[in-house]
Amino acid sequence: MLHNILVQYLRNVENAVRGLPDSYVERYVEEHLTSNRVNLRIRIRFADGCLLELNESAIREDEDINHLGYRYHFQDKGNNLIFRYDNTPHFPELQSYPNHKHSPSAVISTEKPSIVDAIIEAAQIRDLR
Repeated sequence: MLHNILVQYLRNVENAVRGLPDSYVERYVEEHLTSNRVNLRIRIRFADGCLLELNESAIREDEDINHLGYRYHFQDKGNNLIFRYDNTPHFPELQSYPNHKHSPSAVISTEKPSIVDAIIEAAQIRDLR
């Protein structure tokens, strides 16, 4: 049985995805590896052709959730990058290493956003277009 902290976490993610306007879910996979660990693979397509892919591995540690790996990727209908957050360890010079954000023109130091914050950011960018 999945731990209550992870159940609530997954419920919050699902609610954020369901709340996205003008979109449909191409894939939504919750992989429950143990009672304390889950993997998420989510692919959301927007009516304008933009794509948001969310992948993460989360583990409960005491009363917190730790993210072992994550990638939140948002692109336009032409497959051009809008943003991608990840913790792939390939920019050791960044202060937030291994966490960082890719934009169309740069890679910047940033702390990991929550998956819900990445969903909100994608929705806000779409609203500005």
